[in-house]
Amino acid sequence: MNPCQACGACCAAFRVDFHPAELAGGAFAWGDGVSPALVVPLTPALVRLRGTDAAPPRCVALAGEVGGAVACTIYDERPSPCREFEAGHEACARARRRHGLSPL
Repeated sequence: MNPCQACGACCAAFRVDFHPAELAGGAFAWGDGVSPALVVPLTPALVRLRGTDAAPPRCVALAGEVGGAVACTIYDERPSPCREFEAGHEACARARRRHGLSPL
């Protein structure tokens, strides 16, 4: 089992900003692309996943309980910041600490 499926801390710790070209129908979308309903427009060149700028942050696409069993409901369409996030990296450890979890 992927350790991320029992964590989800990164999805409840950081803002997730990306270019609108990754939205559904965009030139750089993976799969069907991120639904426009899941983002907040920031500028013409930047959108943010809903919930990631809340206090505390939590991506609207995260299902389950952080530190328990979690899943990304848009995994195949997730944007580049999510695809590039590395489990076990320092940012991962920081997110896990925020939720009282030990580093991987």
